[in-house]
Amino acid sequence: MTPTFSFSAIVARDGFAIVSGVVEARELDHLVQNLQGSQLLRSRVGIRHAMRDATVAAIAQDRRLLQFAQEVLGTGAPPFRATLFDKSPHSNWLVVWHQDTALPIREHRDTDGWGPWSVKDGVAYAHAPASALEQVLALRLHLDDSGPDNGPLRVLPATHTLGLLSDEQLHDLSTRIAPIACLVSAGGVVAMRPLIVHAS
Repeated sequence: MTPTFSFSAIVARDGFAIVSGVVEARELDHLVQNLQGSQLLRSRVGIRHAMRDATVAAIAQDRRLLQFAQEVLGTGAPPFRATLFDKSPHSNWLVVWHQDTALPIREHRDTDGWGPWSVKDGVAYAHAPASALEQVLALRLHLDDSGPDNGPLRVLPATHTLGLLSDEQLHDLSTRIAPIACLVSAGGVVAMRPLIVHAS
């Protein structure tokens, strides 16, 4: 008999999970239209602080997304950041194997384990200790299909349990662990721990 796993158990075991059909097509169309007309600062790769857009903030507070975060992190888990990645045949880029270690911070305070610091679009960021990153779950809502031929997110499963890794350790893991491509249709969600080793 095949065991059944809950969403939180899959994330705990693998460091990521894929959920299809979370947001309907008409909702995605509305979100895309609003983003196309947004006054937010846009770069070649997308929009960094997209929660400033009311439509993005609303979808981030949607119960369907919140339930994923709260199942893993507890009921007090609020959304705090949104980034739009806008890859296309005309604007694409390689992202090497890495962990997401920088978090936006309200103000710069010199605290052990935090840093180095930087400022991105007027917001302070600090590289965070593993203890803080373990309290974060990223939810990637796909606005269009992510298939094998258009640069999907790739992950090294279960590497989120290894703590903060050096460049040498990241490279070593990428040669020893078979990557998994996160293939998901529009409206689906990829949930991932920041410390999972990933690339695209």
